Amino acid sequence: MAAVPDFHLPLAPADLLRDGGPGRYMVQEVLSTGELPPALAAFRAAFRARGALAVLQHFDCVYSVLHHFRTVGTAVKEDTLELMMHVVSHHSNELPAILSDSGLSHADRAAHLNALKMNCYLLTGLMNAFEMETCKNSCLEADPGRKNRKNLAKTSGSLWEEEREPLLRLLTQLLQLDLRQLWGRLAMEEEFVSLMTGNCYRILENPSIGLQRYRVTREAVTHLLAAALVHCDHMFSATLKITQMLQHFEHVAPVFAQAVSLWAKEYGLKSMVGELLREIGQKCPQDLAREASGVKGYATFISELAEQIPALVLSNMSVLLPHLDGESYTMRNAILTAMAEVLVQVLEGDQLEEAARATRDKFLDMLQAHVCDIHSFVRSRVLQLFTRIVQHKALPLTQFQSVVSLAVGRLKDKSVIVVKNAIQLLAAFLSNNPFSSKLNWTDLDEPLKKEVQKLQEMKDRRRPTAVAPVTAPEEEWEAMLPEVRAATQQLFQALQEGEEEELEVEETVEGTVEQITGLLKKLNYKSAARLTQKALCRFQGKEPFNGPGEENEEATILGVLKRLYTGSCPGENNEDPPHDNSSDKIEEVQEEEPPAELVKQEMLVQYLQDAYNFSVKITEALNLISKMMYENSVSVVQEAIEFFVTVSQFGVPQALLGVRRMLPLIWSKEPGIKEAVLNAYRQLYLNPTEDSERAKAQSLVHSLSLIMVDASLGTIQCLEEIISEFVQKDEIRPAVTQLLWERFTEKSPCSALERRAAVVLLGMMARGKPEIVGSNLDILVTVGLSEKACEDYRLPQEVCNVISKLASNPKPALEKDSAPFRLPQNHMLFGCLSETVSKGFAQPSSHWIPFMEAAVMLIYQLAEGAEEICADILHVCSQQALEKLQEADEQKADAGDSPSRVSDGAGSLPTFLLLHLVSLVGQVALQQVAYLEVSVSAELRRRRMLKEEKTKKQSDTSTKKQRPQSTGNETIMEEELGLVGATADDTEAELIRSICETELLDGKHLFSAFVPLVLKICNSPGLYSDSALSAAAALALGKFCMISSEFCDSHLRLLFTMMEKSALPGVRSNLIIAAGDLAIRFPNLVEPWTSHLYARLRDPCPSVRQTAGLVMTHLILKDMVKVKGQVSEMAALLIDPEEAIVGVAQNFFGELANKGNAVYNLLPDIISHLSDPNSGIEEESFHTIMRHLFSYITKEKQTESLVEKLCQRFRTARTERQYRDLSHCLTLLPVSERGLHKLQDNYDCFADKLQDPTVYTCFQTVLARFRRAGIKPETKALAEELEQKLSASHNQGLDSTETCQDGSQTPMPVPAKRKPIGSSRRQPLGPVNTDDDFVTPPSRTLRNRKRAQKRPPRKKAIVTFSSDEENSSEDELSAELREEENPTKTTPITRSSGRRLR
Repeated sequence: MAAVPDFHLPLAPADLLRDGGPGRYMVQEVLSTGELPPALAAFRAAFRARGALAVLQHFDCVYSVLHHFRTVGTAVKEDTLELMMHVVSHHSNELPAILSDSGLSHADRAAHLNALKMNCYLLTGLMNAFEMETCKNSCLEADPGRKNRKNLAKTSGSLWEEEREPLLRLLTQLLQLDLRQLWGRLAMEEEFVSLMTGNCYRILENPSIGLQRYRVTREAVTHLLAAALVHCDHMFSATLKITQMLQHFEHVAPVFAQAVSLWAKEYGLKSMVGELLREIGQKCPQDLAREASGVKGYATFISELAEQIPALVLSNMSVLLPHLDGESYTMRNAILTAMAEVLVQVLEGDQLEEAARATRDKFLDMLQAHVCDIHSFVRSRVLQLFTRIVQHKALPLTQFQSVVSLAVGRLKDKSVIVVKNAIQLLAAFLSNNPFSSKLNWTDLDEPLKKEVQKLQEMKDRRRPTAVAPVTAPEEEWEAMLPEVRAATQQLFQALQEGEEEELEVEETVEGTVEQITGLLKKLNYKSAARLTQKALCRFQGKEPFNGPGEENEEATILGVLKRLYTGSCPGENNEDPPHDNSSDKIEEVQEEEPPAELVKQEMLVQYLQDAYNFSVKITEALNLISKMMYENSVSVVQEAIEFFVTVSQFGVPQALLGVRRMLPLIWSKEPGIKEAVLNAYRQLYLNPTEDSERAKAQSLVHSLSLIMVDASLGTIQCLEEIISEFVQKDEIRPAVTQLLWERFTEKSPCSALERRAAVVLLGMMARGKPEIVGSNLDILVTVGLSEKACEDYRLPQEVCNVISKLASNPKPALEKDSAPFRLPQNHMLFGCLSETVSKGFAQPSSHWIPFMEAAVMLIYQLAEGAEEICADILHVCSQQALEKLQEADEQKADAGDSPSRVSDGAGSLPTFLLLHLVSLVGQVALQQVAYLEVSVSAELRRRRMLKEEKTKKQSDTSTKKQRPQSTGNETIMEEELGLVGATADDTEAELIRSICETELLDGKHLFSAFVPLVLKICNSPGLYSDSALSAAAALALGKFCMISSEFCDSHLRLLFTMMEKSALPGVRSNLIIAAGDLAIRFPNLVEPWTSHLYARLRDPCPSVRQTAGLVMTHLILKDMVKVKGQVSEMAALLIDPEEAIVGVAQNFFGELANKGNAVYNLLPDIISHLSDPNSGIEEESFHTIMRHLFSYITKEKQTESLVEKLCQRFRTARTERQYRDLSHCLTLLPVSERGLHKLQDNYDCFADKLQDPTVYTCFQTVLARFRRAGIKPETKALAEELEQKLSASHNQGLDSTETCQDGSQTPMPVPAKRKPIGSSRRQPLGPVNTDDDFVTPPSRTLRNRKRAQKRPPRKKAIVTFSSDEENSSEDELSAELREEENPTKTTPITRSSGRRLR
C-alpha cells in the first residue's frame, strides 16, 4: 500500500485547507454543491471496492459537504450521513481482525489509523452539524412569532432524532475495541478521544434532553462516555468537562447524576464520584455565593447523586462539608439533603457498627444545627428532610425528643414556609411515632408512675438485706471536730522531737491526700493536721490544697481536712459493698429478679418516659398551631387544619379544641381554606370505620353531638354551615336522618342531651334541605311541644329553632310574585306554642325565657296574624300574674298584716313571675317592630309591585288600541308611574314609622300597660334588687326604646345612667347591646351619648368590657360612630389582662385595616391620647399597643408621612415620657430613603430632645435598621451626616446638663399646666358621678350655634396631630357635656337609699 500523508485532527475545519507541513494531509479542493452528488457516488463505489480505506482518496468530497452544510440539499446531507455510517460500521467490524493480525505492516497500520481518524472526523462532523441545525430549528419552533414551525420541525429534526441513537451506539462499539494498537500500543491521542466524546457533551447541552422522549438518547450518550472512561483514559477530561457543564447548564445536573450513578454501578467507575465531588468541594464558597446559576447545577447534582448512590457520596462527604459554612444557602441545602439521603438509605437500623453510628449521630447533629440556620430556605429544607427521615423511620429514638423540640420551636418562626414545614414534621412524628396510637399524656402519666415505682422496688430488692446502718460522713466529722481543732492548735506550739522525720509530704497530690486520709481514719489528728500544713505550702493553689490564704491558717487547715474526710467516705462506702456482694456475702443476699428482668423493666420505664415527653411536646405544639388557624398565609392555615385532623386520630384530648377552633374558617373568603375545613370534617366524621350503615350513622351522630356539648352559638352556626354543605352534596346518608328522628321520638334510647343534639342536627340538615323538617312538621309539634315540654324547656326551644328553618329557607316559589310562606293562625303549631308558653309562665324555670323568646320569634316568622296570637299570650300571662298578686294580698289580709306594699304595685309578686312577665313583654315588643319593619314592609312592597304590573299591562293594552294618537301623553304617563314607584318606598316606610311612633306605645295599645312596670323596676334598683330581674328590665327598656324615637329620646338618660351606675355587670352588658342597636336605629339620638359607650371599654368587669368591645367594633366598622380621638380606648384593649378581650381588639383593628387608610388616619390621635400622662397607660404597655398598630402600616407613602408627623409632634410634646414614646414609634417604622430625608428636614424638631439617652438610642436604632436594609452609596453619606448630627446634639445636651448641674442659674422651662381630661381614661369606675353628668346633650347643630355665639375664636396651634382627611375640630367631636349645654331644670332619677344598697 502506498504511503499516505498523516491525518492530524484539526482544531478547526479550516485548518485542513492550509498546508500543515510535509507529511500532513490537507484538503486539495473543496467541491461545489453541484459537484457533490457525483463525487459521493464515486466514494460509494470506491467504498464497495476497497472498504473503509476508500476515504483516503475521497475525504475531500465529504469534507465539502460539511463545508457547504447550510446550503446543500437535505437529500445530499442524509445520503452523506448514511454513507459515512456504513463506512464507520464496516470499519468497526473489520478492525478486530486487523488488530489481531500480528503480521500487520507499519504502512497498513498507518493507513487504517488515518482512515479511522478520517472516518470518525467526518461522521462526528456530520453529527455535530445535524445537532446544531436541530437545536437552531427547535429555538425557531419555540418562537411564537415564526410561521410554518411544524414544517420546519418535520424537515430538520425528525430524521436526526431517529438516527442519533444508532450513531451513538456505533461510536460506543468502536471505542470498546482495543484501538491503542493502531497507535503502537501507546495511549490514544487525546484529540481523538475528545473528537469521539465531543458530540456527547454537545447533545447534552440541548435544554430538552431531559425530556422523557429522549431517554434512549441519554442512555446512549451515557454508555458512550463510559466506554471512553474505561478504554480511553478520559477520566480527567470528563471531570473537568462535567464540572464546567454543571456550572453553565443547570438542566444537565439530573442527567449527569444518573450517568455517574450508572458508571459507578455497572462499570465500576466509583473513583469518578470522588473526583467530581472533590472538584466541586474545592470551589471557593465566596465565588459560589456570587454565581447563583452555577450553584444550582452543583446543588442539584449533589442531591440527585446522593439519592441514587448514597454509599459512595458518604465516603466522599468530607470534601463537601466546608460548603456548610459558606454563604450559598443552595449549597448548604444540597449537602444537607445528601446527608439526609445517607441517613435514610445507608445509616439506618439498629445493627450499625460503632463508627457508622458515630457518623449517623454527627450528621443528625449537623441537621439539627441548621434547623436554626440564618436563611429561611435552609430552615424549611432541613424540616422537610427530617420529615422524610421520620417517615422512613430512620430517626433513632434517642433523637426524637430533641428534634420534636426543635420543630415546636420553629412554629414561632417569622417565615411562613418554615412554619408550614414545621407543622408537616410534627404531623409526620405523630403518624410515625413508635409509642402508641393514643397519645393522651394524662393517660400515660399513671402507667409511668406505676412502672417507675416497680423499678425502684426491684432495685431495692437487689440490694443487700443485712447492711449495718451507715453514719453520714458530715455527722462523723462534726463528732470529731473538737479533737481535730485541738490537734490543729497544737501545731503552733513547740514541735516535739522526731515528728519532722516521720511526716514527709508525698511527691504527688494524690499520694498526699491518701496519706492524710489514712491518718484521719487512724484518729491521728495531729499528724494529719501537720501534714496538711506542709501540703498547703508544697502544693499551693492545687486542689484540694487551695484556701483563702495565710490570714486564717487554722481555718484553712480545718477546711481542707473536712473536704478530704467527707469526700473520702462516700468513695469508701461505694467501693466496698460491691466487693462484699461479689465474694463474702453472696450467700446472704438473695436476688429475687435476675438482671435480665431489671434491664427489661428499665427499658419499659424509658419507653414510657419517652412517650410521655413526646405527648407533652405535641400538646404544647397544639396550643401554638391552634393560634395559626387565623394567619394570613393560606398554606399555613391549611397545614394547621390538616395537623389537627392527624392529631384527632391519635386521641389527643386537646385536639377537639382545635377541631372546634377551625369551625369559623368555614366563612373564609379563601376557597382553599373553606375546602380544607370541609375536607377535615369529612375525614373526621363522614368516614367512620364501622361496617354497617347503622353503625356508621351512630358513630357520625355521636361524634357531632360531642362537638355541640357546651358549644357557643357561633360554633353551632359554623357547624350548621358545614352540615348544610354536606346535605346539599348528598354526603350524609339517609340512615343518619332516620337515626336522628328515632332519637327525637325516643324510639331509639338516648339521654336528654343526645335527644336535644338530635333536634339541633335535624335543624342544621334542614338548612340544606328544608323538606327534612317540612314533611315532618306534625311530628315536631306533637312530640316536641307536648305536655312533657314543661319538664325541660330546652327541647321545645330547639324544636322552635328547627321549625324556624322553614321561614329562613322557604321552598322555592313557582313564581317570583308568590306570597311568603305563612301558616294559618289556627294551625296546631301556634296553639301548642301558646299553651306551652302560658303553662310555663307561672313555673320557676331558668330555661323558660330562652324558650319563650324562640317561640315568640317563630310565631312572628310563620303565623298569619302573629300580633293577635302574641297579644293573647300576653293577656293570659298577665292574668296569671294578677291572680297571683290577688292571692298574695288575700293571704296577707287573712293573716292580719297590713298590705304595706300594695302601693308598690307588683311588688308582692314572686320575683321569677315578674322576671317572666318583663322578658315576655320585651320580646313581643322587639319582634313586633321587626315584624313591621321587615315582613309587613316586604309584603306591602310585593303587593304594590303586583298592582303596578297589573296597571302597566292594562295601560299597554289601552295604548295598543290608541296607537294612531301622539306618543307624548304615553311618555308623561310612564314618567308619572316611575315617580310613583320611586316615592312608594318612602311612603311605605313612613307608614311603618308612624305606626311605631304613634300607635304601639299609646294608651290604647297593650304595650302601654307594661311600660310603667318596666320603668319602675329600672328606676328602683334598691327595691328590685334581683340581678336577673334588673337585667331583664334593662333589656326590656332597650327593646321599648327600639319602637319609638320619641320614647327613646325621653328615656335615653335613664338607659345610660343605668349603664354607668348599675352595680350589676349583667345590666351594664345588656344596656350596651341595647345602646348599640339604638345607635343603628336612631343614630342622631344616640350620637351625643357616644362617649358613655366608649367609657364602658374601661369597665372593671371583663365581661362588660368584652361586650362593649364587640358592640363598638360593629358600630365603628358600620360607620355608625365617630372614631376620631376616642378610638384610643379600643387600642387600650390590646393590653387587657383578658385574652378574649385582646382578641376582640385585634380583630377590630384587623378589620379596620381592610378599610383603606383607616388605621393610618387614626394613628396620630391614638398616639396623642395614649402618650398623654393622664391616660394611665404604662410605657411598656404603650410599646405593646404601638407594635401591633404599626404592623398595619405597610405603604411607603404612609411611612414617610408618619415620620414627618411624629417629628413635628416633638415640638408640642411636654414631658420626657412623650419624647420617649414618639421616638419609640419612629423605631417601629421601616424608614426608607425618603423617610431619612424627612428626618433630616425635620431635625430641628427633635434636636433638643436627644440629650435623653432613650430618645438618642431610638434614633440610633432607626439608622441601624436603615443600614441593614441595604443602602445606596449616595444615601450612605446622608445617613452618616445624620448620625454625626445626632451624636453632636446628644453630646452637646449632656455637656449643657452637666453645666447646669455645676451651678448654672439658668431656669429650666416649666411645662404648662394642662387641664385634666374629664374622662379619666383607664381609671376604675367609681360611684362619684353625679346625675348632672347624664343630662341629655342637645343636638350637634344647637351646640355649634351656642359655641359660635358664646366663645371667641381660639387660636389653634400650627402643628395639629390629627388625621389628614378629617378636619373637624376636637370640640365638635367631643360628646362631653359642658355646663352651658345642661338644661336649666333636671329631673333626677329616684334611687333607693345608699345604705340599703350597702
